[in-house]
Amino acid sequence: DALDALLRRHHDRLWRLCRRLVGNDADAQDALQDALIAIARGIRRFDGRSAFSTWSYRVATNACLDELRRRRRRPVPGALGTPAADGDGDRAPGASVVDHLHPGGRAAGASLVGGRSPSSDGGIGAVADRLEVDDALGRLPDDFRLAVVLRDLCDLDYAEIARVLDIPPGTVRSRIARGRAQLAGLVGNQAPSSDRPTTRP
Repeated sequence: DALDALLRRHHDRLWRLCRRLVGNDADAQDALQDALIAIARGIRRFDGRSAFSTWSYRVATNACLDELRRRRRRPVPGALGTPAADGDGDRAPGASVVDHLHPGGRAAGASLVGGRSPSSDGGIGAVADRLEVDDALGRLPDDFRLAVVLRDLCDLDYAEIARVLDIPPGTVRSRIARGRAQLAGLVGNQAPSSDRPTTRP
C-alpha cells in the first residue's frame, strides 16, 4: 500500500518528464511503465543519500533513454517532435510549456520549457506556443534535451542534474546553455536566457 501511494504521488511529474524526453504519448507511456516497474523493483536499493524525487528522475531518465534507443531501431510514425494528441498530456496543472513567450520574442530570463505563460488561458496562442516548443525540443540532441528538461521542467539544480545524468556539474551547465541557445533559435527568439542557479533551503 505504501509503495502504491508513493508511485501515485509521483506519477504525474514522471509522466511529464517522459513525455518531454521522448516526444510522443505512446513512447512516453512505455517509458513511464518501465520506470515505475524499475522503481518498484529497486526501491530497497534507495539509500536516501539524495531526494527520492532525484532518484526517481534518474530511473525515469534511463527508461526514456532506453526507449529512445529502441525507437531508433524501429522507426515509427509520430517520432520526436510530433505533438501529443490530447494537447495537454505533458503540462503540469496551472502551468504552460512556454514562459513569457511572445510572437516577437520572450522576456529576459524566461524559460522556454516550464513556467506560466501570459496565454495560459488555453487559447489558440497558448496551444500554438506549446506545439512550437514541443517541436523544437524534439529537434535538440538528446544530451541537450535531457539537461534542459530536467532544469526547466523538473526544476532540478545543477548538482541534482549531475547526479541524475552522472556527469560533472560543469558539463550540466554547458549542456543547458547550449540547449537553450538552440531551443531559442528554433522557436525564433533572439538569444537564450541566462541561467540562475537555484538556491534550495
